[in-house]
Amino acid sequence: MQTTVRNRRNKHVVLDQKKLDRAKKILGASTETETLDIALSRVISEAEANRKAWSAHDKFVASMIKGGLEIEDVYGNLEED
Repeated sequence: MQTTVRNRRNKHVVLDQKKLDRAKKILGASTETETLDIALSRVISEAEANRKAWSAHDKFVASMIKGGLEIEDVYGNLEED
């Protein structure tokens, strides 16, 4: 998700400079603004991926309960009750 000039706003924030420098290096950003933009984009995309994963999990559990889905221990690693 690329930020357009039209969507940009000036923000005045107080940040930990050491964290910002580390993040800039880790992300390979050339400016502090780019660092924050990349970091925010990654947070947003990770949150979306997590939401989709939990949605799939909830659907799986619901179908398991509704349909009586059984999990077979093909490797013999699950404990017997």
